[in-house]
Amino acid sequence: MAARHALRTGPEHHRPTTYRPVVEAALDGTLPGGGRHRASGLLAGQQADRQSLGGRTKRALGWSFLNNIVGRVGSSLTAIILARILVPEDYGVYAVALVVLTALLSMNELGVSLAIVRWPGSVDRIAPTVVTLSLLSSTALYIGCYLAAPAICSAMSAPDAVGVLRLLAVGVLIDAATAVPAALMVREFMQGRRLVVDSVGFVIVSGVSIGLAVAGYGAWSLAWGALLGNIANGVLILLWSPARHWPGFRRDVARELLSFGLPLATASVLVFAMLNLDYIVVGHQLGAVELGFYLLAFNLSAWPVNLFSAPVRRVSLAAFARLQEDRAKAGDAFVRAGALLLAATLPASFLLCAFASQLVGFVYGDKWLPAAQALPFLAVLAVVRVFSELAYDYLVALGRSRVNLVVQSIWFGALLIALPVGARMDGIRGVAIAHAAVAVLLVVPAYLIALQGNGVPAREIMARCTRPAVGLALGAVVAAAVLAFVPGRFAELAVGGTAVMVVYLAVVHPMRHLVPRTV
Repeated sequence: MAARHALRTGPEHHRPTTYRPVVEAALDGTLPGGGRHRASGLLAGQQADRQSLGGRTKRALGWSFLNNIVGRVGSSLTAIILARILVPEDYGVYAVALVVLTALLSMNELGVSLAIVRWPGSVDRIAPTVVTLSLLSSTALYIGCYLAAPAICSAMSAPDAVGVLRLLAVGVLIDAATAVPAALMVREFMQGRRLVVDSVGFVIVSGVSIGLAVAGYGAWSLAWGALLGNIANGVLILLWSPARHWPGFRRDVARELLSFGLPLATASVLVFAMLNLDYIVVGHQLGAVELGFYLLAFNLSAWPVNLFSAPVRRVSLAAFARLQEDRAKAGDAFVRAGALLLAATLPASFLLCAFASQLVGFVYGDKWLPAAQALPFLAVLAVVRVFSELAYDYLVALGRSRVNLVVQSIWFGALLIALPVGARMDGIRGVAIAHAAVAVLLVVPAYLIALQGNGVPAREIMARCTRPAVGLALGAVVAAAVLAFVPGRFAELAVGGTAVMVVYLAVVHPMRHLVPRTV
């Protein structure tokens, strides 16, 4: 969603916000409407589809990464401007409303839209029922949220967030209306138009938010910017949808969809809980001001996730789903994709750890320096998120959604205990430490075990991570030297960042051979 710089979501992350016309899809060989073939050309079409999977995946990844780079640069500049205008309490009020919105989005269509992405053959049979289930569940959630908003905000010590929450919650209805078209776009690797749609949304979100912030509207400026951006994205999604499906209902299809979707919806709620429980704990135990600092720290820590993991996730589920019948090939694709993702994420997260106070103070100003104490540990969490999100997609594509549910349950249960303890012991820094410790000590081993049982040998993953680990160790030595001998925030950031990346790239450069074969 455009509502947030680092929206923490689960399966709904796969929904694209861009489409291209059916005529254009036909010209370049994609298959709108679920990939239907004439009976006389079925075998040839299937063979061509298999042969073109690698090329389509690479093209989609290229568009996705370009979109992400453009979007992240723009959104980062907007975030810096807004942080200079607004105060931490404004961010705290907005964060409370956004936590609730994220919870609603995690379960608003019961997980059934992902069935569109991985469904073999035509989706015409299931799409009308998916539309109906999405609209009904989302309408019920919106009404419930509207009525419960005062009680929810009071429980999080932010009564001023009631109106902001009710406004943001309209995004749930927009999300439901675009669920099926968005899933169709993911299915057909149509990432080209996403750049256009996201750019339009960014211009609207940034322009409205900054304009209202200057006018003194505080947290409302963020909410109105997010909502209007979502409306614009939704209109373009519906306009460029590769197929039109109206509401309908078949009982047998509904049972089949819910059997697939409910475990994913439950896991998605747990993903929300795991990645937003810290907001609830900080808001309830430490107040809105500390929540504002924590929000900034988390958004900074999520830069590597948003830059590298997010564009891959728009493609990975559909790509893994096409390989689900060949477990060995799917496992090899996961290992290669995971190695490249971690190789790209590790240095970015390390720089956030090593130069946390320099980055926060120089970019956002001294009033935001308290956020730096949580940033290093949240950067460690970001690395685990990149790995776990790819593992999540892989298991979903193979139809192992219940395995995800087990892992997410373990994660959530541990955080229920660890985060409140961390907040009482060391404020937002303690919350960040608890989050990182649970991720490293429990989540990574749990996913390695789950992957081991589904065609991905843990030793292969470890072997691929050797070079990045060595490069990171050498980079740590360089960073320590820079901090010891180079004076000034900007100089430390510039010299330290450049030196660390030069050393790291020299070590991991031989891994470039993985790129052409990663599908």
